[in-house]
Amino acid sequence: MLYTFTTKPLYAYSINKKLLQSFNLIPKSLDPPYLSFSKNMKFSLFVISVLVTALFLGEANGEACRSTRNLIKKANRKGPYLGIVIPNLFEMNPLLNYPEYQASNLIIDVGGRRFRFGSIGQKQVILVMTGLGMLNAGVTTQLLLSLFDIEGVVHYGIAGNANPSLNIGDVAIPQYWSHSALWSWQRYGNGPGNELPLEASGDYTRDIGHLKIANYSTDVRSDNLLNNIWYQPEEVFPVDGTPEERQHAFWVPVDPTYFKIAKLLESLTLEGCLDEDTCLSTPPKVTTVEHGTSASIYLDNAAYRSFIYDKFNVSPVEMESAAVALISYQQRVPFIVIRALSDLAGGGEHSNEADTFTPLAANNSVKVAVEFIKLLPTPRRISTVV
Repeated sequence: MLYTFTTKPLYAYSINKKLLQSFNLIPKSLDPPYLSFSKNMKFSLFVISVLVTALFLGEANGEACRSTRNLIKKANRKGPYLGIVIPNLFEMNPLLNYPEYQASNLIIDVGGRRFRFGSIGQKQVILVMTGLGMLNAGVTTQLLLSLFDIEGVVHYGIAGNANPSLNIGDVAIPQYWSHSALWSWQRYGNGPGNELPLEASGDYTRDIGHLKIANYSTDVRSDNLLNNIWYQPEEVFPVDGTPEERQHAFWVPVDPTYFKIAKLLESLTLEGCLDEDTCLSTPPKVTTVEHGTSASIYLDNAAYRSFIYDKFNVSPVEMESAAVALISYQQRVPFIVIRALSDLAGGGEHSNEADTFTPLAANNSVKVAVEFIKLLPTPRRISTVV
């Protein structure tokens, strides 16, 4: 019998039931299973389905597929693991070289992603690099959670800073994350009093708010043909919900226990200098904040930086965390995001500061992530005799 991963009819891909069950991708008692994603992540699911199908059903590489499958099954027998999701190599390499990270000999490559096994303190961990942007982050996080026995997710890296109370080098740990580039772009001539297309059916809303582009004109004109952008929540389909019955979420909360643990790190000492000649003007600190936001957009614009802080009270602005948050939230896996501030997102007086301070921020994000992991309780394994 064939089973289907689906979000909508256009994206349905059948995969053998026995294969999925061998990886614990579906419960053995579930008939039929559905794995649901938010609407704007349909393509992520398409990629995942193709990757899994190509990897395990391709006759040309049958022996390699069996070998990979056996490695994953063997690894999962030693789980659970803490998943460490990292955007790029310049953020991952400091962790690979960090004294408290102990790499194992096990590396599993699946679908262009490399899953590195090791330990930090008493925690078994799996490291994986996502690549740039929301789509890459979503695909990678779903692969991690689908293939391996994951108890929680820690996502760390660098970010721009929209909060005028914070400084370059600080490490921000938000309680909530949003995806702030899911929009309904309103036609010229309409305004806040006009209903959006498909609003009546619940597809779009004016509840979250909008950006009026004319407010940022550089001349005396009071209007702009680009009009208004209305921010939209994600459609979410939790794994423990009813398939195809959507929920909505704009602010996705991190795990409350993880967030309480993160508060214990606020006295941690961070690096303040790149070298003898290049130091931060203010000693960096770890701080828990209310909001962070993501979009597949590199923000280096003072006006939008100011707007998004005033509108949503966000501190870190970057390109991956909301995707990691949404996938973890839908799959009911605890997660937290740790972002070190490398630049002012366009708010500085000179050129973007990330060119100078990215290495410092990356090192600080790794230090905080490692110290956070060391504070996590170690799950008790239940041994069985066969």
